[in-house]
Amino acid sequence: MIPKKKEEPPPPAPEKPKKIENMPDYSISVTVPIVNLDVLVTTKDGQTIPGLKKENFKILEDGSPQQIATFNQTEAPITAVLLVEYAETNMSYMYEALNASYTFASGLKKDDWVAVVSYDMRPQILVDFTQDKRAIMGALNMLRIPGFSERNLFDALFDTLDRVDRIEGKKYVILISSGHDSFSRLTLDQITKKIKSTKDVTIYSISIGWQHREFMDASGRAGGIRELTWLQDENQLKTFAQLTGGRSTPALPGRVA
Repeated sequence: MIPKKKEEPPPPAPEKPKKIENMPDYSISVTVPIVNLDVLVTTKDGQTIPGLKKENFKILEDGSPQQIATFNQTEAPITAVLLVEYAETNMSYMYEALNASYTFASGLKKDDWVAVVSYDMRPQILVDFTQDKRAIMGALNMLRIPGFSERNLFDALFDTLDRVDRIEGKKYVILISSGHDSFSRLTLDQITKKIKSTKDVTIYSISIGWQHREFMDASGRAGGIRELTWLQDENQLKTFAQLTGGRSTPALPGRVA
């Protein structure tokens, strides 16, 4: 066995400098500019907490509390993917999808980074991350006449999450969809696990087709397997959003100009 190393005594403490007689004491005072601290407060699920005030924060430097001179709430730039269903099963779905897409794009700030991806049987990147709102609108203008009725939501969402997972910082996926999946290679269980394992991503889902379902309900023509499918599709969108601390909302009524 290796013998235990002999412990050496600690070095002696340095001697304090001797005070020189008749020399006055001096103190140094330094004035520094205001130091700005940007903070983002979220819940454990990643949801931002609104309405915070200066009294909700405490700043310490070397254990000493510091005064908060000013407190302002600002909107930080976002990094988001607009993932839009593009299928022709029901053209009213497409009108709702485009309306929701244009509404989101019109509210973007100049420093926001956004990519636009459409999907039917497979996802297609219409425009990569850009701060050019005209490029985003131009990409949406391409979505006019769908070529397929099938849509593979699980595969498209997995591909999008896989791409944004390589980007540092907080990301958002704006999922505009009916929630229906035709024949993805992935199962619901697999895409759910992917959502849970992807860090710093919040999904906000916007349900299209809900107006058609409500119309069918009101006219007495809803029911059976079809009705259960619509409800299941909407519940899937809600689940995807809730798993990331996001929200699920219905598309606003209206038509595309």
